Amino acid sequence: MTVYFIGAGPGDPDLITVKGQRLIAACPVCLYAGSLVPEQVIDGAPKDARVMDTAAMTLEQTHNEIVKAHAAGQDVARVHSGDPSLYGAIAEQIRRLRADGIDYQIIPGVPAYAAAAAALGQELTIPEIAQSIVLTRMSMQSTSMPEGETLENFAKTGSTLAIHLAIRNMREIERQLTPYYGADCPVVVGYRVSWPDQLIIRGTLSTIRKDVRKAKITRTALVLVGPALAEQQNFVDSALYDPAKPHVLRPVRGVDLVEDFNT
Repeated sequence: MTVYFIGAGPGDPDLITVKGQRLIAACPVCLYAGSLVPEQVIDGAPKDARVMDTAAMTLEQTHNEIVKAHAAGQDVARVHSGDPSLYGAIAEQIRRLRADGIDYQIIPGVPAYAAAAAALGQELTIPEIAQSIVLTRMSMQSTSMPEGETLENFAKTGSTLAIHLAIRNMREIERQLTPYYGADCPVVVGYRVSWPDQLIIRGTLSTIRKDVRKAKITRTALVLVGPALAEQQNFVDSALYDPAKPHVLRPVRGVDLVEDFNT
């Protein structure tokens, strides 16, 4: 018996992996986070499967269902939104599985920041502008942040910030980041990215809070901040395809290719 932690992706049922979809169709027990995973994702579960929405369940209740499945020799599809390794709350589930000697596997999924970049139609790592993405969140009612993991510390790097679980704290985002990025720094808020009611709001650190309030967004949103988000900008081409900068897969001369294969 195995518990499969399956990343369902950001919301669009077509963005789940083939492997994740196949496992949902094969497992006689399916536990899914109904507040974030659309029902279409788990429609492929067997007709006689035990399917439970865990949104209102506690950790112990969820684990007890897994223990029952283990006793019956039944595989479990534990379906989370996005990619389960990021704010998926699977660490505490895994700890209990290990303690009870229950096997598990993690099936990755499409994370929200990747879906947001796709919705924007742009790359997040722009040559000489931003080559790093910081995935973080803010301390509110959820688990506190470790010392040193602050927006201000991350802002000092100039990286693109993907801030989760922070849509109700836009004022603090503006306050902490403006000294480092500037009031005109591009900001994107992605609400329910890839869902039918997806909403993308573009603004700056000085305007985004008003736009979010006007749209009445209070949950299920990702905040992206950084100069790489500008819609039009001057930047150098990547060296990856620069003919003046050869590499092992694109040598300057045909003879170099022969020499590479002969070494």
